[in-house]
Parts: sequence; C-alpha cells; structure tokens
Amino acid sequence: MRIPDHLEGDAGGKVALLDLTYAELEDLALSLGQPRYRAAQIAAWVYKHLASDFKEMHNLPLALRERLAEVSEIGRLTPLEEITSQDGLTRKVLFSLPDGHTIESVLLHYKRRHTICLSTQVGCSIGCPFCATGQAGFERDLSPGEIVEQVLYFARELQGTGQRLTNLVFMGMGEPFLNWEATWKAVQAFTDPRRFGLGARHITISTAGFVPGIEALAREESQLGLAISLHAANDELRERLVPLNRRYPLEVLMEACRDYVKRTGRRVTFEYALIEGLNDSPSHAQELAGLLSGLLCHVNLIPLNPIADCAWRGSPKDAVLAFQRELRKEGVPVTVRMDRGLDIQAGCGQLRSRRGTCQAK
Repeated sequence: MRIPDHLEGDAGGKVALLDLTYAELEDLALSLGQPRYRAAQIAAWVYKHLASDFKEMHNLPLALRERLAEVSEIGRLTPLEEITSQDGLTRKVLFSLPDGHTIESVLLHYKRRHTICLSTQVGCSIGCPFCATGQAGFERDLSPGEIVEQVLYFARELQGTGQRLTNLVFMGMGEPFLNWEATWKAVQAFTDPRRFGLGARHITISTAGFVPGIEALAREESQLGLAISLHAANDELRERLVPLNRRYPLEVLMEACRDYVKRTGRRVTFEYALIEGLNDSPSHAQELAGLLSGLLCHVNLIPLNPIADCAWRGSPKDAVLAFQRELRKEGVPVTVRMDRGLDIQAGCGQLRSRRGTCQAK
C-alpha cells in the first residue's frame, strides 16, 4: 500500500517517525495494511522502551518490521562530540542534523532529578549580546522529531544506568515560541501517555519575551511552566540586553504574563542574569520588585556566564546576595541559581552550533 502524501519524508525520503503525531502514526500503520493498534505498539517501543532500531520491536511481525525500516526511520541526529563536566553532573552533546547543521543539548544531574536542556532552533534570531547562541545568528527551525530525539538520546543514556528522565527545559538554542508549531508537537509527544508520558508540570518553556507565544501557551491552559528571560526592569536597559523588547516592551510583556497566570493558575519564573555594574544594584532590585508587584512569580538570579567576544562579567557574590536580599525585603520570591557545566561551556547562554565547542577549557 502507498504511504499517504502527508506522511512522506523530505523529497520523497523516509518518514521521520518522531515527526508524527499519534494520529499520523495510526495513519502510517493503516497505510501499511496493519490494524490501528499497531501504532500503540510502535509508540511504546519508540518512546517508552526507547528502541532505536526496528529490529528491537519483537512483538511486531517480522514483515512489518522490515517494511517499517524500508519506509521510515526512528532517528536522524548523529552525536559528533560529547563531554562531561569535571564534577560529573553535566553532560553536553553536539548533534549533527541531516543537512549538516549542528545543535547542542545538555543533560543535568541533580540529587533527585535528571533534567534535559533541549534546543528548538539552529542558532537564534533574538541576538542578545551576552548569549553565544544569539551571537552566532539564526540558521533554521528544528522539526518536531529533531526536538524529540534530543530527549530520547539522553533518556537511553539514563536508562543504561538505571535512572530516568524527570524534567525537560526548553532553554537550549533558539526561541521556542518562534518555532511554536514544532515545539508544541514535541510537547504533545512528551506528555502523551501513549508516548513518552511525562507530566506537564515537569516541562518548562523559556522565552525571551515573545508575547504571541506566551498568549498561545496561555490559551492552551496547560500545566507547563513558563520562564521569561527578563534581565532588566526598564525598557531602555532591556532593549540593550534583549532586542526583542523593542517589539514587545515591558508593559505589553507583563500584561501577557498576568493573563497567563489568570488562565493557568501557574506562576511565571523570571530569569535575571546579573551583570556587574550594569543591572545589579539595589536600585535595580527595587525597580524589579516594583515591576513584579502583585504577580504570582519567582525570580531566578544567575550571575552572567562568560562567552567569547563579550566584555561584560557576572556580578560578584556580594552583589548577588545584596540583590537577593533587596528582593526578599520587597516580598519577591527569589533564588540564586549557580549554573552547572561552566567548565564545558554548557551554562545558560553558552551553547553554540559549531564543531569544537564541547572542548573543556
């Protein structure tokens, strides 16, 4: 039987299974002359048993496994470089995509959880001056399957050590809301109990402040977490740090945040990179407290991570703690987050899309 047109791969190539919705997976099974329930079996092998080869799917008929291998493929990413931080808690992988582009993804180990920081684009178009990804420019969006496969790769690694993935953060390369369709299809694959089955509360989407994306997420009324890279509490400074602020100034952004909280009942997390002498004074903290007044939220303070060609430095410890004290005095929930994996350039803002960036300094 012929594969339906809407399932055919690029340029008539093989179907990318990870790009398919569950309904499309059912369509594929039917097009191969199989009963609909085969989709559930295939999904279980790919997402729950983490199979990377059709030969592993031993409860499928041999003829079906061979036919699936002819018309489809499970994975398209190739790991080029892998490196682990000296403390063993962070692992970064450089993946090659089918067209030769590359992306980086990170696995972070904590005491009670294992978190994957995944990418949604090759590069980023936002252009924040302190972010290595933004400085590298934008190449293209990732497909849903290219997003999903990053997670399956690390999930297999965890499985091999008797551990399992607990959390996902869309905080790697790219602006997730500028690739919303693919990002949302990936989220559905992660949360669908017939596929990966991860609870929505264990997934966080981070944005530089793309308001239409925040509004789209609010309309879904899901239990996903929302994190916003804020970094400044006035438009003049934020436009310097986050160029997207010119399109969506703070007044517009904060209104979208308030609507998100109203619709979902979920708090918003604000990421604030502390830059020495630029946005880290007590007056900046007071300004931030005023901006967030009355909003269900939490602030993560992150001393700026170093990248090449950026003269700014992260705030010293005493300035960070003083900033934290000021926010607490104003009643703002706040945590100082020390980034993992700085020795392998795996911290926030340090991911790049070129070979050779996984080498430890």
